[in-house]
Order: sequence, then C-alpha cells, then structure tokens
Amino acid sequence: MVQVCLATLLVFLREAELRVSQFVRDSPDHVKGFVPSDFVTVYRSLRAITEANLAAGTSLCEWGSGFGVVASLAAMLEFQVCGIEIERALVNASRRLADDFCLPVEFVHGSFVPSGAEADVEESHADSSSEYFWLVTDADDTYDELGRGPHDFDVVFAYPWPAEECLIEDIFEKYAAEEALLLTYTAYDSVRLRRKVRKVPGSS
Repeated sequence: MVQVCLATLLVFLREAELRVSQFVRDSPDHVKGFVPSDFVTVYRSLRAITEANLAAGTSLCEWGSGFGVVASLAAMLEFQVCGIEIERALVNASRRLADDFCLPVEFVHGSFVPSGAEADVEESHADSSSEYFWLVTDADDTYDELGRGPHDFDVVFAYPWPAEECLIEDIFEKYAAEEALLLTYTAYDSVRLRRKVRKVPGSS
C-alpha cells in the first residue's frame, strides 16, 4: 500500500491553495474556464482507487490540468502522471508547484482532445445552450509531445463543465484503452468513476 506522509500532504495542500488563490487574485484577465476542484475529495478518490487496486496500471493523465494540484497529488500516490493544459500560465504554475515539492509530473501545453475528435467537440459545442464551454481543439499535437496517446493511460481525471460532461465521457469511451478508468469531479462537489469495458460482440 502506498504510504503518503500526512504532514507533507497537508503542507502541499496548504501551499497549493495559497498559490491558486494568489493566481486568481493577481490575474486581471482571469483564465477562462479555470475553476479548481475540491482537492481533498479528489485525493481521497485517487487513494481509494489505489487501495482497492481498481486501476489496470499506474499511468494517469489529467485532462485540463489547471494548476496541476490533482496531478501532483496523484504523483504522491505513485502514479506515473502527466497533465495537459491549454493555458500557458497554468502550465508554468503547475511545473513550479510540482518542482518545489520534487514531484515527478510532466505537464504539457495543448489540448487533450485527440486528433480525430475535433468534429465531435464542434458538434457538441453547437448543440450546447450553455455559455460555459471551454474545450479547445486548435492546439498542436499534444500527444505527440508526450509520446503517448489517450489509449496509453490507465486512469484519466477531468473536471468538466456541466455542458462538457457527456462529451468528455464520449471521448473517453472512443479513445481510452479497455479497462481504463475515468474519474471526474462534478459541479456538485462529488466524483464519478467509470470503467471502459470490452464490448460484447453483437451488443449495442
């Protein structure tokens, strides 16, 4: 079982909260779409996944990694972690936070939407009546930079806006590996966990 020093965890969470608050306060043009999840709730969920051996492996990707707090928490739990974020300022802040705590997380700048899914995003955006729809597809080939594809991760974490939840699930179902887990934080301060299962031939 992975052992995380409680004192180290608390120091990290306190520092992360301070940096996020300062970032929001000091950014006159607040980064659009950036709303942090409840880090303790997500950490407990990740820990439950490890303790119950629910994941097929230890690779984890955070889609829309924001300040990188969840990715860093996953690294504390000995996941092999990367985070993908479209806002350059958040990528830089994420790297500084992880480096200051000596956490091995790879953060890349770009869109987590894989090549081939752009049309799905555009269609979902057109069908959505919400003004809060932040997914971007016009970034470079992020997965090429990582040297991995969405099918190479055992766990994916995301905090989608309500209008994006179904789309995130669709992208996961289409591009993730079989047996991979999708952990999402919701606007209702809760988490959802789903597994991509092998489809039985002839099933709909």
